[in-house]
Parts: sequence; structure tokens; C-alpha cells
Amino acid sequence: MVLSLQKYTKEFRYNLNLSYPVIIGLLGHTIVQLVDNIMVGQLGTAELAAVSLGNSFFFVAMALGIGFSTAITPLIAETDGMKDINKGRNVFIHGLILCVFLGFFLSFCVLFSKPLLFQMGQPDEVVVLAYPYLKWVGISLIPLICFQGFKQFSEGLSHTHPAMYATLIGNVINIILNYLLIFGLWIFPKMGVEGAAIGTLFSRLFMLLFIAVYIRFNKRFKAYVKNIKFKKVDWKLFKKIISLGFPSALQMFFEVLFFTVAIWLSGFLGTNSQAANQIALNLSSMTFMFAMGLGVTAMIRVGNQKGRQDFISLKRIAYSIFLLIFIFDVIFCLFFLLTSDYLPWIYLNGDNPLQFSDVQEVVAIASSLLIASAFFQISDGVQAVVLGALRGLQDVNIPALITFFSYGVFGIPVSYYLALKTDFGAFGIWIGLLSGLTSSALLLFWRFQYLTRKLILNS
Repeated sequence: MVLSLQKYTKEFRYNLNLSYPVIIGLLGHTIVQLVDNIMVGQLGTAELAAVSLGNSFFFVAMALGIGFSTAITPLIAETDGMKDINKGRNVFIHGLILCVFLGFFLSFCVLFSKPLLFQMGQPDEVVVLAYPYLKWVGISLIPLICFQGFKQFSEGLSHTHPAMYATLIGNVINIILNYLLIFGLWIFPKMGVEGAAIGTLFSRLFMLLFIAVYIRFNKRFKAYVKNIKFKKVDWKLFKKIISLGFPSALQMFFEVLFFTVAIWLSGFLGTNSQAANQIALNLSSMTFMFAMGLGVTAMIRVGNQKGRQDFISLKRIAYSIFLLIFIFDVIFCLFFLLTSDYLPWIYLNGDNPLQFSDVQEVVAIASSLLIASAFFQISDGVQAVVLGALRGLQDVNIPALITFFSYGVFGIPVSYYLALKTDFGAFGIWIGLLSGLTSSALLLFWRFQYLTRKLILNS
């Protein structure tokens, strides 16, 4: 048994070395959201709910953009395994062009969707605050998706540090600007919720500038960025990137939409339920960053082994990453179970006697949601990492159908029924989330098993 596990655990060090910059970078984004929510939470529960509602639109568009950009990583990893620099350079150029186009397109979509906020049956006080917030975060999609183009390229070459550096410095800028603009200090006006969005926009502009300059002048990328001559569009390559990126975008879209529907459903239950849902989602997203980071590692390493045509090692390496995320998520599950009554207080100001009854209700609801979150840690983590491995295999169509079924056909109806048709309320939403994620994890793992067995037999 020990010897059997050793063939997987011996990969842990390399997997962690590759994934920790990605995890730190992703955690950086989430910590900024945490700090934003804490700052905005000091203004009131309506303001916190407004950020949640605004982000629900933004995250759907962001998922589509990031999903498309993920096609760059396995293609770059495959060319790296083949030692074909010219092909890798071509993938990078075409992927970056696609990201620029998507950034502008998705930004316009978000800006034109703002009137929908008033048609969704959400509390009026929340919608009024969310409207200007959505404008600025919508514009921030342009630098964010362009940043993704550079990020996915460097990660495909197993260089995961540039995005981490850009994100960490950008997050410091974000936190400082948000504090100045939310509360007003020195020459900066007090802008409340809108100030948080403007701070985010400027930090994302910095991140794009940083990673572009880093890749341009770092010797590790010299072979790819020197003497770039873009004479004509390779439509065949564009088609390949889109054929991988579109289903990947749909996968991310279905998952983000799943959680977005949870936000909308919580809005029907009232401002306090929506604020509690935002707290639970924010805390859960922090632990999910470990799964996202290891999912990127799985995509890189599986894509690299695919380029080498070493399918036995491919399966062993993937399993080592699956085991690693399982261990992490068991720890996170226990953490949420033990701290569910205490964590919500981080976000709220209990000193204002006029809001104390609302604060107590939000804490009580959020604590119960964290219990549900504890149990879906494992399912959520496993499905994210297996999905990364499947992207490394460039298998994206069937996984897109699996996520659509698990979230759209199964999970969302369960959330809707339990939240609005029974006494479960907000807790029912999270039972639906758990159901959909568990279905996705099981079906995606079966798909990976089937494909790797077939590849090994055929080789």
C-alpha cells in the first residue's frame, strides 16, 4: 500500500512547486475580494449585497473570457513537449489577438446588460448601488482578459511566477486604492461601492502592463518574443484555439452561472440572505483557489506528457495531483466545520446598534451556509482538477456537456426548489450547489479514466 502511494506522492514536490505561484496569484485576487467585502461590509448589508449582485454579472463574462484563454496553455505545453518554438510562438500571437478581441467584446456586453439589474426582482436599494459598480468592473474586463493571454502563455511553458508577481503587486495597489476611494482620504473623494470598482480597474491595468513588460524582457521568453513578425492570420490555428477555447469557456460559464443563480436566488430571499450568501461564497472561493492552481498544474503537466506521447506517466502524474487536492480539501472541510460560527464576523460591523439585528441574522445564515460549503469542498476541488487534466488532453466537448448537465439540469433546479419552495431557504441553495458539484466530479473523473485507458491501450 505504501509503495503504491509512493509513485504518486513522489510527484507532490514538483506539483506544488509548479502550482504554488498560481495558487498565490489566485489567492491574491480572492484576498482582494475579501478585503473589498470587509471594507464594503462596514458601509452596510445593502452595500455588501450590491457588490455581490454586480459581481454576478461580471463573473459570468469573466468566465467566458478566461475559459477561452485557457486554450492557450495546453497548446503551448504541447509545443513545449515537442520542442517546437516556432509553433509555440504562433500559438502565443494568435491567442493574444483573441484575448484582446474578447476583452473588448465582453466589456461591451456587460455595459449593455446593466439595465437588466432593474428587471431581476432584486431589492431596489441593492440595485441602485450595484448599477455604477458594474460599469467600472465591466470596463476592467479589457485589461483582465488581455492579462490572461500573457498568463496562459507563460504557464504553458511551466513558468508560473510572472502572473504571481503581477497579481501580488496589483493587489497591493487595489487594496490601497479601494480604501482611499471607498472611505475617502486625503485628496480622494468618498465613493463607497463605486470606489471599490474604480480601484479594481486601475490595479488590473497595472497587472497587464507588468506582465507584458516582464515577458518582453525576461530571457526565459526571449526565443518566443524576439523578432515577432505577424504577416497574416493562420485561420487554421485560430480555429483550433477557438475549438478548444469555446467549450472550455462554456465549462467555466456553466459553473459560474451556477453560482450566479445562487446569488440571484438569495436576492429573492432578502438583503440579509444575499449578504450571507456573499460571505459564504467569498470564503469558499479562497479555498477553491488551491483547486484552481492544481488544475492549472494538471493542465500543464498532462499537456506536456501528451506532447511526449508518454501516456502511462501522464496518468500517474494526473493521479498524484488528484490525491493532493483531495488531501487539501479534507483539511478545508474540517476547517469550515470548526470555524463556521466565527468567520462571518470578519465581514460585518456589530458595533452599530441600528444594524445589529440585521448583522446577527446575516451571521446566523452565513454560519449555516459554511456547514454546507464544508461538505462540497472535496467535490468542488476534485472536479476542478480533473477538468484541468482533461483540458491538458485537449478534451473539452464532452466535459462541457457534463458541466451543463451537472449544473444546469441537476444542480440549479435542486437549488431553486429547496430555496423557494421549501423552508430550507438559503441553505437549500447550497444543497443544490453540493449536488451539482458532486455530479460533475464523478462524471468528469469517469471521463478521464475512460480516455487515459484508451490512450494507453492504443499506444
